[in-house]
Amino acid sequence: MSFQDECRDGPVLIVGSVAYDSVRTPFGETSEVLGGAASYASVSASFFAPVRLVGVVGEDFAEEHVARLAQRNVDLAGLQRAPGKTFRWAGYYEYDLNQAHTTATELNVFQDFRPDLPASYRDTPYLFLANIQPALQLSVLDQIRQPKLVVCDTMNFWIENAEDTLLEVLARCDIALMNDAEVRELTGESNLIAAGRGVLNAGPGVVVIKKGEHGALMMSRDSYFTAPGYPLEEIRDPTGAGDTFAGGLVGYLARCGATDDETLRRAIIAGSVMASFTVEDFSLDRLFALSPEEVAERYHEIVAMTRFGAF
Repeated sequence: MSFQDECRDGPVLIVGSVAYDSVRTPFGETSEVLGGAASYASVSASFFAPVRLVGVVGEDFAEEHVARLAQRNVDLAGLQRAPGKTFRWAGYYEYDLNQAHTTATELNVFQDFRPDLPASYRDTPYLFLANIQPALQLSVLDQIRQPKLVVCDTMNFWIENAEDTLLEVLARCDIALMNDAEVRELTGESNLIAAGRGVLNAGPGVVVIKKGEHGALMMSRDSYFTAPGYPLEEIRDPTGAGDTFAGGLVGYLARCGATDDETLRRAIIAGSVMASFTVEDFSLDRLFALSPEEVAERYHEIVAMTRFGAF
């Protein structure tokens, strides 16, 4: 499939946070820039399929961000604007760029966020539930009608504080996304394969374990697939890489209109490609400057990099 082909089966509905981030890494620093899981995932998915975003921002959210998202074929009818300030996150990374250190979290309008899907969104075939409270993820699942594919993400905070509700979400999802620490914490298994198997036992047909710069592992009940991270000589900011990966994955599946094992494997590579671009700059700057040709070129580079012959 060409990356220039029309989407066969989208659009994609993405529900999550839209935020202002302040980030410091060994390679630079930025303040009050566009961030949030839904922002990263939406722009990433938009390279493959039309996107519908559901989130909330405050009165201080700049119109330039609305315009940039809209230019990426992101439908913003579901973006609520509430009295108050937009959600803010501040943090830093040391040389281990897989570990974010949070210095401040201001939920602001996000604290009272209640996803309310516009009527036109409720038949969207592909759904990505980004990292929000499991109870809110369930409320979205109750509003959407017969989606073809549900992908969900989570974090250690929900595993520790809302595990029962999270398990309800997993039972209603097709693909679960977690990093290696989260999947181990949820299942109590130290071995990653055993931990992945434990997540599958909770209900989803596929679990994708994100391993940062080391790529991703996909498991189903009868298949394994591991994808490398794209080798980069310079990483400026890893913020949003996991959400970018998720957006690329679900966007690619919507473009293909299929979820068989072979298509899932290609979707994993598409997600890895998108994440590799995100980390090259702060905020979403690299994604907004990205071209479909660059995406296709890097995809084929990974294919060539991982090719090997028979024993």
